[in-house]
Amino acid sequence: MPSVCVFCGSLPQVSGDYLELARSAGRALAARGWTLVYGGARRGLMGAIADAALSNGGRVHGVIPKALVEREVAHTGLTELDIVDDMQTRKARMAELCDAFLTLPGGFGTLDELFEMLTWTMLGLQHRPTVLVNWNGYYDHLVAFLDRARTEGFLPPGAADQLLVAADLDAAFALLAARIEAPV
Repeated sequence: MPSVCVFCGSLPQVSGDYLELARSAGRALAARGWTLVYGGARRGLMGAIADAALSNGGRVHGVIPKALVEREVAHTGLTELDIVDDMQTRKARMAELCDAFLTLPGGFGTLDELFEMLTWTMLGLQHRPTVLVNWNGYYDHLVAFLDRARTEGFLPPGAADQLLVAADLDAAFALLAARIEAPV
């Protein structure tokens, strides 16, 4: 069964539209029989995606550092929950467990995880697809920044192309399916 690591926000104050996006992603993962791998929190988009996947019969594997168990309020109702020593171990463990990466809206932590995987791809340390959901233009400025970094010579040729950008979940899941079910 394929596993998709999802990076997304964990703060509880996000709007309902973003929470519904995460719930839709959780339902879509469960419907496809794909395991959700994520940061292990029970609040924000993290909690919404995990709860939606679980309530639709999906398998959910969380990975959370000890220091964040209380702070992010670790989700205790998951199929599996790994409690690790630190953030670096968290990212490495999530990468170990998945076949692809999907990024939903989020903040610093989400971007840290996304850019770590893109850096690993650029260095040849990992070769799994990385899809960014630019829902409602949330990541427009980030996509423009990456284009500028490429044109100014701060990214090697092809590096920015490692990030697959989708405008919505349907497009994101089509990209993932094409690469998980028939890897390139």
